[in-house]
Amino acid sequence: MDTTLGYLRESLSNHLEHGTGQSIYRKIASRQYANEEEFVRHLDEREIAFLNQVLEHEMKYAMNEQDHKRTRELNEVYELLF
Repeated sequence: MDTTLGYLRESLSNHLEHGTGQSIYRKIASRQYANEEEFVRHLDEREIAFLNQVLEHEMKYAMNEQDHKRTRELNEVYELLF
């Protein structure tokens, strides 16, 4: 699995109480994406909006914890959402 998607999958595990979070998590877990760009192309608008909120929260948390690698990896996906 792509490292960036691994970080994303781990972050999404904190948001599985939402059906959309579960849907995105299943996409990552059940399919081998070559990279985060390929993954983002398979998201619908609802999933993109949800992921946008989750990533903002998760990146802020990573920055507060001074986990720069996690912040960079999650930011790669975040930038592709637009």
